[in-house]
Amino acid sequence: MGLAFDPANYDAQLADKRARLINLLAPFQAPEPEVFASAPEHFRLRAEFRLWYEQGQPHYAMFEQGDKRKAVLIDQLPIASQRINDLMKPLLDACKADPLLGRKLFQVEFLTTLSGEALVTLCYHRPLDDDWDAPAAALAKALNIELIGRSRGRKRVLERDYVVEELQVAGKPWRYQQIEGGFTQPNGGVNQHMLSWALNAAGENTDDLLELYCGNGNFTLPLSTRFRKVMATELSKSSVRSAVANLEMNRVDNVTLVRLASEEVTQALTGVREFRRLQGIDLGDFNFGTVFVDPPRAGLDAATLELVKGYERILYISCNPETLAQNLDELTKTHRITRCALFDQFPYSHHMESGVLLERR
Repeated sequence: MGLAFDPANYDAQLADKRARLINLLAPFQAPEPEVFASAPEHFRLRAEFRLWYEQGQPHYAMFEQGDKRKAVLIDQLPIASQRINDLMKPLLDACKADPLLGRKLFQVEFLTTLSGEALVTLCYHRPLDDDWDAPAAALAKALNIELIGRSRGRKRVLERDYVVEELQVAGKPWRYQQIEGGFTQPNGGVNQHMLSWALNAAGENTDDLLELYCGNGNFTLPLSTRFRKVMATELSKSSVRSAVANLEMNRVDNVTLVRLASEEVTQALTGVREFRRLQGIDLGDFNFGTVFVDPPRAGLDAATLELVKGYERILYISCNPETLAQNLDELTKTHRITRCALFDQFPYSHHMESGVLLERR
């Protein structure tokens, strides 16, 4: 459910989220949350638009959730990055002017970075062939973007299918390959706050970190500087590929990356099952004192909850405060919340990102 975009109302909507989080965490004697605000405009680095045709001319369109019949035509999107807004008109003008670019185009997806890079995906209801490449390359050069064409079962990549983001965390730059179609944090400014808070909450450690749901290594890279060793796990193949590239690009050499689901990690660490994907990795070499989790909206399943309760410290980033509260019902039986934070990743919406540090009682 969205709220009206109104920068004048930004502070009030953030105060409402803070009150909501305090209320959800009140049963667990949580301390006051640290609150990290977003920029009130141009904060979203990703956007996708359907095209809506009137008198044969395409317009960018958005729809009310659940209603694909009533289009809201737009020229600009104030919540999207300035780079996306600057690209919208010239990109659409080029597609209107050249049938090889514009014919049966139905969706445009933008991925931009704080470092100024942009990748645009054009989606078609027709097969793409070699004829598309030349006008697409000219457009990519003119707009200084990476450009991809997609049609059913096909993907045409002119140069590369990713951008490289640079995030500043506690005064240090980290570079990230962000691949088209892969998951990345949409609000880059707030992501930097999240990473810095997690780094600060982790502190300096001489033992090891277990990380579940590591994605492309968003948290893994900076957290690697605060532990002797890290074992990071992720199931998505494309995310694992990006994580490997990001570890190499940033010359991080104390992270062991494992492609396992969280329930498989539980089975491996408790000795229930052996996995071929763990060949050559001696789990006995690790001395995990802290576990870091950034689970999907459903939160942690029962087996993973039992696993994480075994560690001295649990660093938990949540994109759903309701399932976080459900998990805390269990986790606070053995641990207490010593720090918490609110990260306003999604202004003008009811979505809320939060973080808690739990330490054994």
